[in-house]
Amino acid sequence: MKKGLIGKKIGMTQIFDEKGNMIPVTVIEAGPCVVVQKKTTENDGYEAVQVGYGDVKANKVTKPMGGHFKKADVAPKKVLKEFRLADTSAVNVGDILKADIFAAGEYVDVVGKSKGKGTAGVIKRWNFARLRESHGTGPVARHGGSLGVIDPARIFKGKKMAGHLGSERVTVQNLSVVKVDVENNLIAIKGSVPGPKGGIVVIADSVKKA
Repeated sequence: MKKGLIGKKIGMTQIFDEKGNMIPVTVIEAGPCVVVQKKTTENDGYEAVQVGYGDVKANKVTKPMGGHFKKADVAPKKVLKEFRLADTSAVNVGDILKADIFAAGEYVDVVGKSKGKGTAGVIKRWNFARLRESHGTGPVARHGGSLGVIDPARIFKGKKMAGHLGSERVTVQNLSVVKVDVENNLIAIKGSVPGPKGGIVVIADSVKKA
């Protein structure tokens, strides 16, 4: 990994390229992020940088976290994220990272928390087929069917059943950066990214297209 940022999903829109082609994009407020901690091989066993995003009042953080921010001489942050960069020599505590570290044409991976959808049935959750609603089918048109066998008389782990859907960590890979607005710290990424409007996302350079 060479670079990464924490941001906030603003929403989706569309832009047009030079040829007039419409491109669906997600607008993300990427940064500004501040470097809160720098980890080294000598002290921590690996090299990484910890960055923070989003200001928060000092009385909203715990005393240990307050001391952590005070040691770095930075304002308390709402979200912290650690990036294991290939080279951390050019990054120091207190540095401000903005959207200009990314450029149009690059490929990125975006991590977010998907929308929570509560308890869902097997059709919505696992894309099960349904039965016909004709006469004689019975009130089981959207049921999940058999859950197992007589022996062993139990349900095996991993059985697809109704339950909680969404509100989990999701990574979308190989999304292209269409446009970067440096003044407003906005990045337009082609396609959709996980989470609702206002949700926190993490942007990093693509692993598969590095």
